Amino acid sequence: MKQKMSSEFIYQLFALLIAIIVVHALYVGVIRPSAKAHLELEAAQQAAGEEVVTTRSLAVVIGNYEQESCFILLIWALAIMGYKARLGMRERSMLDRHLLDIPEGTTVLPEDAREYSRAIEALPAAEQEYLLPRTLLSALQRFATTGSIQAVSDTIKENCEIESDRLDSEMSMVRYIAWAIPSIGFIGTVRGIGDALGQAYQAVAGDISGVTASLGVAFNSTFVALVLSIIIMFCLHQLQLSQERLVLDNQRYADKRLLRFLVAR
Repeated sequence: MKQKMSSEFIYQLFALLIAIIVVHALYVGVIRPSAKAHLELEAAQQAAGEEVVTTRSLAVVIGNYEQESCFILLIWALAIMGYKARLGMRERSMLDRHLLDIPEGTTVLPEDAREYSRAIEALPAAEQEYLLPRTLLSALQRFATTGSIQAVSDTIKENCEIESDRLDSEMSMVRYIAWAIPSIGFIGTVRGIGDALGQAYQAVAGDISGVTASLGVAFNSTFVALVLSIIIMFCLHQLQLSQERLVLDNQRYADKRLLRFLVAR
């Protein structure tokens, strides 16, 4: 388990570094030059007295530092959720395997529990850390110790509840990112409004270009942050739904493949 946590931390760290490098490279090489060229073209047309038709360029909308930070956090959150989803798929693959080969009509007594535990203990160490083998092994050990079917049922339920709580707690970083993105957008809004107020004297003199540009920064940062937070929250809820279904399916598997065969003396 400690090795799993360590590898997951390293994965998250490298995912963040890669997101920073890739997004910043795109901004430096493509997005900011494109936004600058678009704004310079409009400024030149306006200076020449031509009629300027303002178009909403994507590069201008996402071209500020706040939007860059939001995209970095978005990619990082998606990478974390992708890692969790991949682990969930591995856990779900265990449900298709017959870890306990108990024929129909067979009864399992407390003294038989050790024999059925051997099949699970023979699994590779990595697979033994999955929820289903851990739950089945704990249930068999409890049955061998207590001989109580109710104790086995409580063990299965307890293991699944602990796993559900663990999965929920491990999503805290993604939930933090989902909160941080709108906050960064609001920072961009405050910065843009502050710049606009600082150029109010130019608007009084008749030049409103600086004020409108600053207000554009304010509204664009909020718009992009809210859109990205919607994407993250949708993916987060889908992942949590799949995790909840996984835990329930594991509990159902244990009830169907083990609990109903147990007979207490």
